[in-house]
Amino acid sequence: MRLYLLQHGDAVMKDVDPDRPLSDSGTADIGRLASWLGGSNTRVERIVHSGKLRAQQTAGILAPLLADGGIIEARSGLSPNDSPQTFLDTVGTEDIIVAGHMPFVSRAVSLALGLSPDHSIVAFKPGSLAVLERDTGAWRIVAFIRPEHV
Repeated sequence: MRLYLLQHGDAVMKDVDPDRPLSDSGTADIGRLASWLGGSNTRVERIVHSGKLRAQQTAGILAPLLADGGIIEARSGLSPNDSPQTFLDTVGTEDIIVAGHMPFVSRAVSLALGLSPDHSIVAFKPGSLAVLERDTGAWRIVAFIRPEHV
């Protein structure tokens, strides 16, 4: 099974819009990522997001190409400062994308790999994606993609 941990696309600043929707460049970055993943036949059963507008919009851009008929849902416990351990403990066997926030996504990668949550192993920025795979219990990173790579 694969776990795709995605930092939402670039969002506008709070003083522009307090709801912080995706910026034009954030929308474009996530659109390119979705097309790239879709072109590589990536499909997931579920896309989850924190419910914050920028994460919801990120999930909405991904869904048509990657979760055809799959479940898209807001889930508690995915906010920026929530502990990812609770989420990781509930991950089943289906391929899933988490459209989330920093530092949650970075901490989730570290914890999945058995490191301290504060040991940042990948350099996330808005629109970055870490792909983890688990066969028999141990997670490993199989890809890391930043917007400038697609």
